[in-house]
Amino acid sequence: MATAYVGIGSNLGEPRRQIEAALEELGALPGTRVSRRSSLYRTAPVGHADQPDFLNAVARLETGLAAEDLLRELQAIERRHHRERSFANAPRTLDLDLLLYDGRMIASPRLTLPHPRMHERAFVLAPLAEIEPEADVPGRGPARALLARCAGQQIERIA
Repeated sequence: MATAYVGIGSNLGEPRRQIEAALEELGALPGTRVSRRSSLYRTAPVGHADQPDFLNAVARLETGLAAEDLLRELQAIERRHHRERSFANAPRTLDLDLLLYDGRMIASPRLTLPHPRMHERAFVLAPLAEIEPEADVPGRGPARALLARCAGQQIERIA
């Protein structure tokens, strides 16, 4: 079994409901269980500012799926939630990002791990550090130290 961390975000429809449904769907993936989940965090949008705030969370998975297979399953869940990729940083019903997978560094045409921008984003680092205080981002360092560098980003733990 591999340990994977998935970032979950939503700012369209009913974000809390979307995230809860996604967590259930993650736990129903073949050979996979959700072993931890963070609180929900409200965050300002990144990039395209003219949109509603996001709700974000991180889930820790124990999975028998290979990294690329897990990514494919995450994208299938997004499609079931009517995720549209109209432009970069667009509003979305559901965003599932494979952040970390068994401490590996992967660079393939379909997948880059750790997630390329996670070390710059409080909305990923705060919930990750909540559920895995000793989390390390390969090639970048401890999540808590990276989070300290994101001090100017708006983030609020809400539940």
